[in-house]
Amino acid sequence: MDKAIVTCALTGVLTNPEQHPVPVTPAQMAQEARDAFNAGASIMHVHLRRQEEGMGHLPSWDPDVAETVVNAIRAACPGVIINLTTGVLGADISGPLACIRRVKPEIAACNAGSLNYLKIKDDGRWAWPPMVFDNPVAKVQQFLEVMQECHVHPEFECFDVGIVRSVSMYLKAGLLKPGMGRAEYNLVMGVASGMPCDADLLALLPRWMAHGSLWQSTLIGRAEIWPLQQKTAELGGMLRTGLEDTFYLPNGERAKGNGELIATLVECARNVGRSVASPSQARALLGLPGV
Repeated sequence: MDKAIVTCALTGVLTNPEQHPVPVTPAQMAQEARDAFNAGASIMHVHLRRQEEGMGHLPSWDPDVAETVVNAIRAACPGVIINLTTGVLGADISGPLACIRRVKPEIAACNAGSLNYLKIKDDGRWAWPPMVFDNPVAKVQQFLEVMQECHVHPEFECFDVGIVRSVSMYLKAGLLKPGMGRAEYNLVMGVASGMPCDADLLALLPRWMAHGSLWQSTLIGRAEIWPLQQKTAELGGMLRTGLEDTFYLPNGERAKGNGELIATLVECARNVGRSVASPSQARALLGLPGV
């Protein structure tokens, strides 16, 4: 594909702003989005944080926060596409659904399968208590029903090979309704108990995707992710990075912000002769409603 859609993942879910340079407030989110937008990102993947002093390391599902943050980003980046996170543990998804209904993002993440979310230290101790990121089919279907109601395009988040294959089953079962855009897979690589950042694996995964779909990679790690960003560009995938996924540039230096990461990602596309899609071009490629 000649055009590469570039997404910026602005801040993430739990990264502590007292330890890392992640944006939290609407003004900070808007400024980081503007830097990424100017560097070539047409989509902003948005996580929401608590706005009370000292609470910015925790997620928020307050629709008022969602509206304020998204409005600030849209004002700073005319024409930008908003991609709203939805990931929550457990059966209560009222918070994400309320945020979708309030801000009506063009895109929302749809976590497409469950994962034992694990990380272990060198000494054999768990980095956190073992947990399950639960996304049964009934939960996926609830999200898709509200996305259809709000004319939101789902981006299917795939943390493992079986989840990639499950998405094709969802499509065959008719869970992606007409008017919700083109099927899109997001290959999340680098979670310790999910798919590793592995170029050979990345090259195999498109064979298990539905015909005519789009895909992108989300690569989590340090400098080692950048060869896979280049491989994604070579294979025709769409591109994503940002402070949610990494703090590091290819040379191992810490990035100053999202704009610097996106500028580096754009070079991956240009290295293989691909141009970066504008927001209007990205909308057309994704088949977003109203295009």
